[in-house]
Amino acid sequence: MDVCNQTVGDAISDMLLVESILEARLWSLEDWNSAYTDLPNRLLKVKVEDRNAIQTTDSERKATSPVGLQMAIDTTVAKYSKSRSFVRPSGTEDVVRVYAEADNQVIYIYSFIFTYMVF
Repeated sequence: MDVCNQTVGDAISDMLLVESILEARLWSLEDWNSAYTDLPNRLLKVKVEDRNAIQTTDSERKATSPVGLQMAIDTTVAKYSKSRSFVRPSGTEDVVRVYAEADNQVIYIYSFIFTYMVF
């Protein structure tokens, strides 16, 4: 049974999962905090005519349609260190959420993905 979606998870189930992991690893909150580095990131909502044009898989981390979108994301992300990006349709409104992060240059990834999304 899935109790947590790592990409767009529920905060309560996420915190219960964190508590379980900390207990299993015998980590304090300080141990956990020192293992994490916050990277520069951007999140954007792009208004679209039909949010269902974007289909995803892998907990909404990979786009399966439109064809070519995921390849464009992967090609762009590969140019930057410690980077990732994904797009996903909103569940309630005709927007697509675009997320990008990298250890630097995140704005370039973000700009490229946004440009591609205006279809």
